[in-house]
Amino acid sequence: MPAHTGEVNMKFINIGFGNMVAVDRIVALVSPDSAPVKRLIQDAKDEGRTIDVTCGRRTRAVIITDSEHVILSAIQAETIANRLDDGGMDDEDDETEEQA
Repeated sequence: MPAHTGEVNMKFINIGFGNMVAVDRIVALVSPDSAPVKRLIQDAKDEGRTIDVTCGRRTRAVIITDSEHVILSAIQAETIANRLDDGGMDDEDDETEEQA
C-alpha cells in the first residue's frame, strides 16, 4: 500500500442539535417556503434522499448536497450561512434562541 503523505482536513458545520454536515458537500442552502423548494423536498422524500434533522420542529432551512440529498434543518438558513462564513461549529447558543 502506498504511504499517504497528504493530510485530509474535512470541515464540518453544525446544522442543529449536534448534527454536522461536510462544508465541501453543500451545493445550496435555501429557505423552505417557496413552492419549488417544497416540490424538491417532496420529490426527495419519495425517492428516499431526505435527511430530516429537525427533531420534530419546523423546517427553517433546506441544504442540498452534491449527492442530491436534501437535508432539513430547524436552524434558519441565515444562521447556517453565518456558520459557513465563520467556519463555526461553536454557535450552540443560536439553537436555544430558535427553539422558542
